[in-house]
Amino acid sequence: MIDPVLLRNDPDVVKRSQRARGNDESVVDEALAADAARRSALGEFEQLRASQKAMGDRVKAASKEEKPALIADAQELAAAVKAADARAKEADTDFLRVASRIENIVVEGVPEGGEDNFVTLRTVGDVPTFDFEPRDHLELGEMLQAIDMERGAKVSGARFYFLRGVGARLEIALMNMALDLAMRNGFTPLITPTLVKPEIMGGTGFLGEHADEVYHLKDQDLYLTGTSEVALAGYHSDEILDVAAGPIRYAGWSTCYRSEAGSHGKDTRGILRVHQFNKLEMFVYTDPDNAEAEHDRLVAWQEEMLQALGLSYRVIDVAAGDLGSSAARKFDIEAWVPTQGTYRELTSTSNCTTFQSRRLQTRYRTESGKTAPVATLNGTLATTRWIVAILETHQNADGSVTVPEALRPYLGGLEVLSPVEGT
Repeated sequence: MIDPVLLRNDPDVVKRSQRARGNDESVVDEALAADAARRSALGEFEQLRASQKAMGDRVKAASKEEKPALIADAQELAAAVKAADARAKEADTDFLRVASRIENIVVEGVPEGGEDNFVTLRTVGDVPTFDFEPRDHLELGEMLQAIDMERGAKVSGARFYFLRGVGARLEIALMNMALDLAMRNGFTPLITPTLVKPEIMGGTGFLGEHADEVYHLKDQDLYLTGTSEVALAGYHSDEILDVAAGPIRYAGWSTCYRSEAGSHGKDTRGILRVHQFNKLEMFVYTDPDNAEAEHDRLVAWQEEMLQALGLSYRVIDVAAGDLGSSAARKFDIEAWVPTQGTYRELTSTSNCTTFQSRRLQTRYRTESGKTAPVATLNGTLATTRWIVAILETHQNADGSVTVPEALRPYLGGLEVLSPVEGT
């Protein structure tokens, strides 16, 4: 949730953020009223508690004759304290319910508007051209016997697939290449759980308007994660971290699951938009003052990967209305997909400021010795979808694919992926 002090002291900032996102401003006034009611109820409770303590001291000091009347008064006061405590807790619950409808405050400079209102920050690499009719990634994948959509659908349904042979090796190579890059930059690798509790899923902001895209196991009341960000955000929940020496960085390797609700008929060919995939996710805990600089570092590491793989891409500043509820700013990197004649998202990198850590009670100790919410950031470093751009960008006329030089050591020195005869 957002900072209640910011809400109280500068509600116009919160309203501007709501407007930029295209969200309802009136919830800010509702939250202010709920906050005032909460503080009033808490004040009443604390005042009665102080009176109760004073009454306890009087009872202890009273004479035998005075005690019965004072005890009766103390019992009456205890009932009032209990009732006030219940009102304070109810008011606090009401405030949290209303405040949780306010999404993270967007960072100054984020473009306003929706999905189409992003700003392109830079375009890198030449768009590939061919002196033959290029094949799409699925046709190439089938020729290489690397992708099997037909049997994936037979086993699990639409938008499931098998990666086989060089396809399986290619994904593992990508993940290992990304992991090496992450470890060189101070990330600790983690293989994360893919089932999490509701409080962890909700704490990261994934149970808002896009909750229908999350798989839920009702009998166990557990959620399948769509990114290891969820488990990584929960890793240090209810803890106080030491970030004085610098950011705490994790690289989470996991399988991810997304129902892709509302995307029927959109990018459904091949493995671009599927229900299950693997991903290496960067996740950072840092001092909030360092968050924006760390955000730029995450993007730089992503660009290092993409450039090493010889992909043409653009970096975009995502508009406020297209941000997830927990992101204050998000940079996407989109690679050129030749057969589609457009850029497609390969990475997403979000600065979530203190939004997730407030929900999950993850704090750090300030110079004054007090605790405060830590900032969290996340960003993709490799995922199954990258295979789409690699196959299409580096294809040859005979259906073979030239392996990017940086990836060859992770494929046993293999330089070319060759079609399998008879396909």
